[in-house]
Amino acid sequence: MSTPSTARREREDQRTEPERPWQTVVWDDPVNLMSYVTYVFQQHFGFDRARAEELMMQVHELGSAVVAEGSREAMELHVEAMHGYGLWATVRQEGAS
Repeated sequence: MSTPSTARREREDQRTEPERPWQTVVWDDPVNLMSYVTYVFQQHFGFDRARAEELMMQVHELGSAVVAEGSREAMELHVEAMHGYGLWATVRQEGAS
């Protein structure tokens, strides 16, 4: 059990720690062509072809890629858009596995 002063310090530490950004993660799937994933990244996120292909290769070779970071609400909108394109995507907080 923590003492009142310990509990207060823990709350103060939590307030001073900056909030970690949220991320949109796109996952590899057996359905979509690499060229289509590149197209989606260019169309939705506005990446140039080189950056879109780099992220697509991360998805293909590593199984996933972080394609955007920001507020939780913005990342949820990106995930919803990715689902609309037929891609698998999730939201997570930075540093989460």
